[in-house]
Amino acid sequence: MTLRANYFGLASGAMQILMEQENYLREQFSVSETVTVPVWELVKLRVSQINQCAFCIDMHSQEAVAQGETHERIIGLSAWQDMPMYSEVEQAALAWAERQIAACEVTDQDYHKAVEVLGEQAVVDLTIAVNAINSWNRVARTFKPEVGSYKPS
Repeated sequence: MTLRANYFGLASGAMQILMEQENYLREQFSVSETVTVPVWELVKLRVSQINQCAFCIDMHSQEAVAQGETHERIIGLSAWQDMPMYSEVEQAALAWAERQIAACEVTDQDYHKAVEVLGEQAVVDLTIAVNAINSWNRVARTFKPEVGSYKPS
């Protein structure tokens, strides 16, 4: 495999901005009563599945397990709508993320349903989080870091 540009080295300022955004989101989801860090990991994994980012799927699967997620729920994530093992909050977060990925219009009904289950702050933060993982997915798919090279801290 041909190595591609070291994007972290060549665009360190931009990567720092993305890392600061991750830190903000981790802080927000650490204190959220609805979209917690484990729910955020599920969302990142699902968005990475949709975007077919192999490196990110590997990374977020590992992170989800480190957060206590089960292998059954990780495997079932691609069909979460039909699996009874996801909570109302998880379903609302995943539905919101998928709506963002599909670039569909967010109707008033969609918005109010998400706010009702997740809360207004969580909907704002989740929207930013979905945009963040989309950005990471696109960078990783372009520069192709080695799948399996990520080790959780």
